[in-house]
Amino acid sequence: MPLKLEVGDELTLKKAHPCGSKTFKVLRTGADFRIQCLGCEHQIWLPRKELERRIVKINGEKKS
Repeated sequence: MPLKLEVGDELTLKKAHPCGSKTFKVLRTGADFRIQCLGCEHQIWLPRKELERRIVKINGEKKS
């Protein structure tokens, strides 16, 4: 079952962005997600499956 992710959610991912930040904000949802690095504001497109695999925390809560 897919995770309940909404626009505006803040995510902590396993792998850091090249700028060093691991925190991202969801800008678009669907089959592909657009997330924005909160360190340098770079935007990235990822398929849902890949993004869900990389998530450690959503809004400060641990992924279940």
